[in-house]
Amino acid sequence: MHKKSIIITFIGVIVGAVSGYLYYRFIGCATGTCAITSKPLNSTAYFAVLGGLLFSMFLKNEKK
Repeated sequence: MHKKSIIITFIGVIVGAVSGYLYYRFIGCATGTCAITSKPLNSTAYFAVLGGLLFSMFLKNEKK
């Protein structure tokens, strides 16, 4: 992996984690029975993974 792809993926993880916490904080789960959004750690980790995957989709593959 190139340094640029690692940086872009890491930025996606950070953006996703912040988004996940904000989702938990402002929308969340009223009953507490939601698997992902009932706890801040679950929501933050789930959205961090999604952010990393989303940002890594925009990388160009170099063919050898």
